[in-house]
Amino acid sequence: MTKKQKETLENAPTVGMVSLGCAKNLVESEVMLADLALKGFIITGDYADADVLIVNTCGFLQVAQEEAAEAIDQLAALKAPNGRCRCLVVAGCWSQIAADQILNRWPQVDLVIGVNDRQRLIDSIGCVSEADEPVVKVSPKVQPMPIEDTRFRLTPTHWAYLRISEGCSQGCTFCTIPRIRGRYRSKQPDLVVREARQLVASGARELVLIGQETTNYGHDMDLKGGLAALLGRLDRVPSLDWIRLMYTYPANFDDTAIAAMADLEHVVEYVDIPLQHISDRILKRMGRRIDRSATERLLDKLRSRMPDIAIRTTLIVGFPGETDDDFQQLLDFVRTWQFDAMGAFAFSPEPGTPAAAMPDQTEHQVKLQRLDALMRAQRSIARRKAKNWIGRRFDAYVEPPDPSARGDFWPTRHRGQAPEVDPVTLVRRADLAAVSAGPGDKLRLECTATRGYDLVARPVR
Repeated sequence: MTKKQKETLENAPTVGMVSLGCAKNLVESEVMLADLALKGFIITGDYADADVLIVNTCGFLQVAQEEAAEAIDQLAALKAPNGRCRCLVVAGCWSQIAADQILNRWPQVDLVIGVNDRQRLIDSIGCVSEADEPVVKVSPKVQPMPIEDTRFRLTPTHWAYLRISEGCSQGCTFCTIPRIRGRYRSKQPDLVVREARQLVASGARELVLIGQETTNYGHDMDLKGGLAALLGRLDRVPSLDWIRLMYTYPANFDDTAIAAMADLEHVVEYVDIPLQHISDRILKRMGRRIDRSATERLLDKLRSRMPDIAIRTTLIVGFPGETDDDFQQLLDFVRTWQFDAMGAFAFSPEPGTPAAAMPDQTEHQVKLQRLDALMRAQRSIARRKAKNWIGRRFDAYVEPPDPSARGDFWPTRHRGQAPEVDPVTLVRRADLAAVSAGPGDKLRLECTATRGYDLVARPVR
């Protein structure tokens, strides 16, 4: 690195970031950007104008690694002498497990930093200016959950993610998370509440609780009441309107958590439960600590206590050894339980996982056929459930418009629609203007029609 390049990194450099993957990664991106800003870095959305470029990667699945590779390719093209960038950083989950691979493929990369070394980012960038070769900061030692109350928010002002845990100890045979993120660690409840208050003070009215597995909250620290106790404390945070629970694990979903969801004023009637499969044989091969009977009892409890609850799930097709009968059980299960929202993906054999080494790997074409059949069934369910909203009245928050979208509608969300992953409720721009409503405002709406999975609504008094 030349003297001029070193001076650039030391004197109010600009920094741009590409944040990939899940909501947990987004929170870490927000924290890293805030740390950089506090140290004098200038945040920019124009990557061509950045002295430092960071890709915060996901490494959970092969497709996520391919997305990360594409982003690194794009930013590597902006490295000096072709562009302004003096320091290219690759961070996040993929960095944790593939530092050598990343450096071998992209000699333009100056710094690889893992998930356990995020707090060393700024010092590590400083090391780059002194080094003649790439700097690697990837420690296998997991850290306690840090406080994350200083964030450069990347979500709209009126909602934010609140991370309550890190890592996972479930041991699913298809999953790389324990290898990447380590064992399960809950964030201290006082820190969670402190962060919640900070986020609300910054304008958030909805907090989306996230972690690799949220229903296990507090068990690792023998916290009395666990998740239910935490929900109770968050429910009392002044000016917080909606609390939404994501990434739950069905085997750890106890009656106290269900009661808290049903009884607490600000916890919305919504839950995200990645079930993965329903065939007992496949669940056992997956290492899931639950069977079909217990899964259906849980779903029945949720709907009995909260008849209007919206349930979102995620499923895997084509797991090793999945027979036609196993898949038919899954398809019939989806048709019977009528989930409000569902994601599904074809099994991806991730290196180092037990599932990748299992015999009877399902043929790729069979995976795609089963995925298509499952999603066709869910599309029909989702359209039918959307039509059931016509004539209903409900509260919704106005979202910022999608910059790439055209047309006369703006998105809003009601309590049963999670940000970024679920369908939305569309309202005409003219109707919003008539009531002087914009992003972050809460409206009373009446559903008048549907557009695919989305609702169409108008403001009412």
